[in-house]
Amino acid sequence: MRRDIFQAIADPTRRAIIALIAMQTMTPNAIAEHFDTTRQAVSKHLRILTECELVTQKQKGREIFYQLQIDKMKEIDKWLDQYRKIWEKRFNQLDAVLSTLKERKK
Repeated sequence: MRRDIFQAIADPTRRAIIALIAMQTMTPNAIAEHFDTTRQAVSKHLRILTECELVTQKQKGREIFYQLQIDKMKEIDKWLDQYRKIWEKRFNQLDAVLSTLKERKK
């Protein structure tokens, strides 16, 4: 099953994992230490993040390290940007209305 990045970031645990590995690459065990859950549950979250291409695995000796794919995160920002522009326009319109009302009171 092909998942998209929005399914990946919908879960708070996966968002927390993203925040952890945004700072540095980490092994699954190092990631699991930050959560009150099983190693298998963390592995499932990592698998979903990998399927969505938000993280990649790098083998170093016997260890597997996970790292964040910043370019994939930019897709989320690009999608959000369209809504950011709409809201900025609405806030500017509201500001103009409030300024007009304030001037009328004077």
